Amino acid sequence: MKTDIRAHNFTLSPALRYHVNNRVAISLRRHRDRIARVSVRLADINGPRGGIDKHCQVQVTLFHLPEVLIEDVEGDMYQAISRAVDRASRLVARRIERAHDQLASHVDSDFLNIEASLWQPATMTSSASTHRSV
Repeated sequence: MKTDIRAHNFTLSPALRYHVNNRVAISLRRHRDRIARVSVRLADINGPRGGIDKHCQVQVTLFHLPEVLIEDVEGDMYQAISRAVDRASRLVARRIERAHDQLASHVDSDFLNIEASLWQPATMTSSASTHRSV
């Protein structure tokens, strides 16, 4: 699982980079073998004016499933990161679980169809003529 972090309108500090990497590693470790890449985009919308303007976008690219995209805006960048990564983790888990359930139900139905055909008596489709001996 590769993590790409980008900052817009501010300098990404080593502490903030560590926080992102740590939250991503902890929150997504359960599904890391299904994740191709995680992109985290951070922005300070209002710049030095302050306010609830810390934006975090987390994009999780999964193998063979649609990607997950979560955005969050908070007053504190650390909270925005934590909340967005946690939400992304829950959505990734749901998406993988749904895909697994769909695959399992599809495999079960195919198996049941095969089983049913094994128990049915074979029918003759050709019209065989009956021979009488005289």
